[in-house]
Amino acid sequence: MQREVDYSLYLVTDSTPAILGNADICNVVERALKGGVTCVQYRDKTSDTGVLVATARKLHQITKRYNVPLLVNDRVDVALAVGCEGVHIGQDDVDLATARRILGNDAIIGVTASNIAEVEAAAKGGADYLGVGTVFATPTKENTKSIIGVEGVQEILLKIAAEGWPVKTVCIGGINASNVSRVMWQSTGKGKSLDGVAVVSAIMAAQDPEAASKELAQLVKSPPAFAKAAVMPGQQSRSPNELLSLIPYIIKAVDSKKPLSHNMTNLVVQNFAANVALSVGASPIMANYGEEAKDLAGLGGALVINMGTVTPEGLTNYLKALKAYNDAGQPVVYDPVGAGATAVRRSAVRSILGGGYVDVIKGNQSEILACLPGRPSIQQRGVDSGSSDASQKDLALAARELAQLRRSVVVMTGKTDLVTAGGAVYAVDNGHEYLGMVTGTGCCLGTTISATVAAHPKDKLAATVAGVLLYSIAAGTAAARDDVKGPGTFVPAFLDELYNTRVAAVKGSGEAWLKKANVSVVALD
Repeated sequence: MQREVDYSLYLVTDSTPAILGNADICNVVERALKGGVTCVQYRDKTSDTGVLVATARKLHQITKRYNVPLLVNDRVDVALAVGCEGVHIGQDDVDLATARRILGNDAIIGVTASNIAEVEAAAKGGADYLGVGTVFATPTKENTKSIIGVEGVQEILLKIAAEGWPVKTVCIGGINASNVSRVMWQSTGKGKSLDGVAVVSAIMAAQDPEAASKELAQLVKSPPAFAKAAVMPGQQSRSPNELLSLIPYIIKAVDSKKPLSHNMTNLVVQNFAANVALSVGASPIMANYGEEAKDLAGLGGALVINMGTVTPEGLTNYLKALKAYNDAGQPVVYDPVGAGATAVRRSAVRSILGGGYVDVIKGNQSEILACLPGRPSIQQRGVDSGSSDASQKDLALAARELAQLRRSVVVMTGKTDLVTAGGAVYAVDNGHEYLGMVTGTGCCLGTTISATVAAHPKDKLAATVAGVLLYSIAAGTAAARDDVKGPGTFVPAFLDELYNTRVAAVKGSGEAWLKKANVSVVALD
């Protein structure tokens, strides 16, 4: 009977000079085993059979001393000759049924899978584990069919969980110390997690394979820096009154802390966003260059990624900034502007959501639906929401699903704004139609939320609701003023009311403002 296998840190060897250099493969593998590698795959696509067998025998003698299984990539004949524990086969290698017939039921057989169809075939065919990927671009595999990202890994895990398949999973492709914790944490969905990660160059090319393995073994088991600030299950479903009771405190916190609001946004919106940040009590900076983000992230504020302009250079800067704020454990607000409008924007959404963790995802109906994996999006003409026949319940369920999958707070804006962290979905019925008649008002809601989550990071759901209410009620108050005749006169009045609301809260006279809040829980059952 096949033993239980620990796949948590799975080493895939690489004998090419570009990766291994002048090092001895057996020495590298043994040092990696000392560091905590739990499974080894010997992969060599170029050597003759005699060399493969000889090297695999040496490796097997080493792995047996550490009670770690050795698998051979592709070559069933080599595995038989050596008597090692099993093989790993790709989609273009020998088929699973043949490998199982030759090696027997006790052999460990893993299969590469990059899509649902391949996963289903391997799981139903009796694979012991799946090598899921490629997650990120990597030079170690020349014939990569597709880069699936963290989102693709999560889709596969959700399918496995839904079908109840017992197959184990490791992900492969560009996994290293900078991303392993995030990939393990972020790919988990509905109780199904990866069983481990497969690593190539991060160990094989390391100057000290033992130290590299020790670090990776620890990181596999450790949540990333930003995970500690995710909304806790006990915070996800509270009564509206419980949330409302926190609003004055949160607005006061913004005023006293004056948190940095780092906006990466387009030129059209920058001036307005800076004025909104100042009005709510934050300290704005408009900085689109990703290299600045590491220093800015250390100042204790929040990042706003506003996807107004999508270019290759801009996307690179977004991802650099996202990583910097993730590493610092500081909150990120993501506005997927026009996410459903073009293929380029849909691809950018996948890159950003797969390139790091965002604490708050804010968008209109079309944009939020475009962020859901496998969900057809409403085609957008531009940044407008587009028409939708979906009921409030359907939209609320979609927002909640995205929040659960991403472990983020989701804000779906519209006539009624919806806010959820994966539990209760809150409907906020405030605001005014003028908000939809002024360029940048949606973007600036993200700026406001960045201020509240930076000032009150231990309860990002309440902080997000506070930002939405501050923004929408100030808009309604401004629109009702006698001096406001339309969108043109609305903007300065709106900035005034954002400021006035904040000042009233600080002075303890904000009860009248708070009574305007119209927050309810959407019935989903």
